[in-house]
Amino acid sequence: MRGGEKCLEVLCELYPESPIFALFYEEGRVSDTIARHPIHTSWLQKFPGIFSGYRNYLPFFSSAVESLDLKGFDLVVSTSHCVAKGVRKSPGAVHICYCFTPVRYVWGLFEEYFGSRNCFLKNLIRFFIERLKTWDLRSNERVDHFIAISHHVRRRIERFYKRTAEVVYPPVDTDFYTPGSTPQREDWYLVVSALVPYKRVDLAIRVFNRFGRKLVIIGDGPEEGRLRKLAGGNIVFKGWQSDEVLRDHYRRARALVFPGEEDFGIVPVEMQACGGFVIALARGGALETVSAGRSGLFFEEATEDSLEAALRKFESLSFDAEASRKNALRFSRQRFKNEIKETMDRLSS
Repeated sequence: MRGGEKCLEVLCELYPESPIFALFYEEGRVSDTIARHPIHTSWLQKFPGIFSGYRNYLPFFSSAVESLDLKGFDLVVSTSHCVAKGVRKSPGAVHICYCFTPVRYVWGLFEEYFGSRNCFLKNLIRFFIERLKTWDLRSNERVDHFIAISHHVRRRIERFYKRTAEVVYPPVDTDFYTPGSTPQREDWYLVVSALVPYKRVDLAIRVFNRFGRKLVIIGDGPEEGRLRKLAGGNIVFKGWQSDEVLRDHYRRARALVFPGEEDFGIVPVEMQACGGFVIALARGGALETVSAGRSGLFFEEATEDSLEAALRKFESLSFDAEASRKNALRFSRQRFKNEIKETMDRLSS
């Protein structure tokens, strides 16, 4: 499951009788905990190719979410990184939004998402993005209370929506992601990421091309072909892998390289839960999840020189696996369940 689905799963446990409303839903793609709830979808469910090509229908998302019928509910909880916060509630109902981020490609990261498109397509996308921005600002007023996944996101909510937000970090399965029986680390590095432009996997590849160490990349996505052409012989692509295989790599890799800016970033926490170490860009949620000098270190700029300098510094230092594990436990699933319930009970009373 992706991070957002892991949050939804906990909410389903807290509200076992509540229905779920979504833009669209593909059976068999969520956990049993989620699937046992009644799931209602918008008219987008009937659009051809919606499951694999949902991004093509972005211009319809705002009207689709507004079409969801929430009459009769006194509490609405949305989990939102795009349009879910724009649902229309009944008069007198309370709407709490657990916000993964204000829409990234609307608020300041357009080039990171669409910079590789041709000029005509970029201009067409920009036209729809400007309309979405207007709607996004207007619809945030439908939310009574925001809860952010990190202080980084809280600041984005304050900056773009002019709203305050509490912070509850999302859950990481620290019971599953645990150190292995052998503490010895192997002499290769790891990237775990969707292969899309804003994740900056290309930066890691360029650095390892000249750094010479082995780099293993787990993940897939539309950038895979371009990244394979960029990579030297010391870089191995393994595609999508199961949680069990991922855990095995976390346990064996010398360190995780995290070259992109994320709003929270579950992968570095999973690595630390396995007693591993992280080399991360000093931006976004990583500044809240990685303990510099104890569970990893940061590189200051998204440049080849800055990342390579951090790698060389890392190889001259020693780190404590127990300290990494202890740091990760701050983000456990049970902690999230307790905190989100307390916060929502308080805000909805």
